[in-house]
Amino acid sequence: MNSMINIVWLQDDLRIADNPLFHFAVPPSHLVCLYVVDEQWFAPLIDGELTPRIGPARLRFLWQSLMELRGELLQRGSDLLVRIGKPSDVVIELADSLNARQVRVAEHAGVEESAHIQRVSQGLPSQTTFECIEGGRLLARQALPFEREALPESFSAFRRSVEQACTVPSSRCAPITLPPWPEAPRGFPPLKAVCEQSATWQPDNRQGYMYRGGESAAHARLNDYLWRLRGAATYKKTRNGLLGANFSTRVSPWLARGCLSARQVNDAVKAWEAEYGSSESSYWITFELLWREYFIRAAELEGPKMFGSRQPAKPCAAFNAWRNGTTGLPFVDAAMLELRYTGWLSNRARQNVASFLVNDLKVDWRLGALWFEHCLIDYDVASNWGNWRYIAGIGRDPRQDRYFNVLKQASHYDPKGLYVAHWLKPLANLPYGSKRHQPWRAYPLAFEAPCVEPKQWERWLIPL
Repeated sequence: MNSMINIVWLQDDLRIADNPLFHFAVPPSHLVCLYVVDEQWFAPLIDGELTPRIGPARLRFLWQSLMELRGELLQRGSDLLVRIGKPSDVVIELADSLNARQVRVAEHAGVEESAHIQRVSQGLPSQTTFECIEGGRLLARQALPFEREALPESFSAFRRSVEQACTVPSSRCAPITLPPWPEAPRGFPPLKAVCEQSATWQPDNRQGYMYRGGESAAHARLNDYLWRLRGAATYKKTRNGLLGANFSTRVSPWLARGCLSARQVNDAVKAWEAEYGSSESSYWITFELLWREYFIRAAELEGPKMFGSRQPAKPCAAFNAWRNGTTGLPFVDAAMLELRYTGWLSNRARQNVASFLVNDLKVDWRLGALWFEHCLIDYDVASNWGNWRYIAGIGRDPRQDRYFNVLKQASHYDPKGLYVAHWLKPLANLPYGSKRHQPWRAYPLAFEAPCVEPKQWERWLIPL
């Protein structure tokens, strides 16, 4: 009987529906579903500091997602085993102790995750087969109109190519039942035992949207955004917003942890379009899914090069001011406080704070990417590092001008200063408008000048 035990090793695919790991040509007699929390996530983010790679917000969202997944598995006759350690070691040891027939896992774009997958493939006992399958992608690799090594240099070329040649497959339904759990260990440690800080962490009540991990919350948000709010009719116009819950789909955290698949989002948009008609806004949601797909394909191709050619520089005063939200520039500081206190940040704000760090503060972009890795509940290795490389001008589509003039951007996207005053209370007492973005010029006795004042700001400065 033991020879018919399969292990499904889950990573960023924490869902039952549209998950190829749960579909078997020949179902095993017993199934063990395993998630390994990598012990390296608790190692220091930056040498010489205590801050761990995984921050409390990100870990909390992950734990919520795991808890719900366990409930869904139990309803189907299975369970979820959660271990903490070196993933490859845990998987190999478990396969050996259970005399498992097979270990299956989904491919991953991350370098560390891929290395663990490779070690497992080479280290399993002889009686255990290994299957690594593609999952969670919008498009199957064999459907792409180019070879893996011939990935187009720019996203625009990639998009044109796949839109012309590919059709996104429909998502698959969840299995009704799963093979039962064998006579084997079970276990799901409480979050408090893993990280007390994360167990007690709560997002700031100024957050625009209350996130909760898990498959049901993901679908509830997607359905609410598309059908009740009719967000697909306005997304392109509102997606650069800063305040509130509904300027964006806000599904990125569930996509990142795999509580929701890209194909499920695509299906939902197509269903909405069938009812209300397609538009530039509804298309733009799927456009963003293609961006995500491009970053995944680029990460798979580039491997370690994605993280740059050298170790990041050591933190400096400018970096510390940036991550602590104390640069003196309200548009940047408000965003960095939102990131720290909620674990999420709008796309427009991300681009601005990244450009400010790299281009105005002249800080190593890798430090910014690492800080986002620590903070973001929607941290995704391919999208995070791909976007930072893009801002730094060293991505696959390098060009000289990745500069965001943050004063210009602030006046355009936060004209009344509502966003900065939402996160920086002293600004709420100032008049609406540019004085909230330049308080050091409007009220020099009360507000200090920012740590830098680039010459590109000159035409946007208010008179003294």
